[in-house]
Amino acid sequence: MDTKSKIEFGAFPIAKIIVAMGMLFFLAQACQPDTELNIQSEPSPVRISINHFPEMPIGEGKELTEEAIAAGKALFFDPILSRNRDLSCSSCHLTHLAFSDGRAVAIGTEGRLHNRNSPTLFNVAWQPYLFMDGGNPTLESQVIGPIEEHREMDLPFSEAIARVAAVDYYQELFQRAFKEDVNPKTLALALATYERALVSYNSPFDRHEYAGDASALSPAQKRGLALFKSAELNCVACHVLPLTTDFSFQNNGLYEVYVDPGRARVTNNIPEHEGQFKVATLRNIALTGPYMHDGSLGSLEAVVDHYASGGSNHRLKSSLITGFSISAQEKVDLISFLEALTDTTSYKAYMP
Repeated sequence: MDTKSKIEFGAFPIAKIIVAMGMLFFLAQACQPDTELNIQSEPSPVRISINHFPEMPIGEGKELTEEAIAAGKALFFDPILSRNRDLSCSSCHLTHLAFSDGRAVAIGTEGRLHNRNSPTLFNVAWQPYLFMDGGNPTLESQVIGPIEEHREMDLPFSEAIARVAAVDYYQELFQRAFKEDVNPKTLALALATYERALVSYNSPFDRHEYAGDASALSPAQKRGLALFKSAELNCVACHVLPLTTDFSFQNNGLYEVYVDPGRARVTNNIPEHEGQFKVATLRNIALTGPYMHDGSLGSLEAVVDHYASGGSNHRLKSSLITGFSISAQEKVDLISFLEALTDTTSYKAYMP
């Protein structure tokens, strides 16, 4: 059994994502409002510790528990939070697509188009700020955005609270999880807690790089990893391992003229921040296309071609985007390595 990466749920240390059957049962019931609750009177702590990741930053009062995760999971898959009850958080964050949606841009209630791609939710616990422009400082405040956004769920947060509070099942869930009724704090905390528990760390790359399994990567993937780390491609300058992002804001030369101002939307500083977006994680990248903030690149091949070309001549393009030469075989190897960042085992306990 792999002991390099551990997740500990309560007092039970386990490798990979083996979860106590009681927790699996509880989480399975969380999406069934007509099911009698089978939970303990005191919240059961959940500790996530991954040896090759930084310690998960969890603030006081935001500790993970089985009950809080279950409350958040129930809400995540419930269309109760959208104006017309026609979509849920999971409508744009599909589990089989690593919590992305496979579309260029998100589609909200009544078919309204967003202007940005739906990002993966894996490992958001380590994000120092949320949204592609960094416009939200915490998961708790972030979850309000999609609920109220006109192009997404389009429901006033106050109405969302009233709807959920009117459901006896949720009131009991929240009492067990937080010892409080449904209110603005607990509703945001429930969703944020579920999202914090979405971890991805057990890809073939992880097993090769951090667990010493030389057979976890194919020869092509090993060559691709060497290219990824090479001075010429220098992918690791922004996609820092092991999280595969440094969380910085970069203009990657996608356009000469940006319709979406990116970071400048938050800072109101077009001269210095136009077209800058947070460096995206590459974990599960093979599942989360199309790519870029607006989903304008439809394949990993197109992404590699973009960076190899050196991008546009935008005045704020990152100095790290300089272009490089890559052969057809090297491109195949690099993409093969990116595919080795796929982890389809870590989050099974949190699927519906």
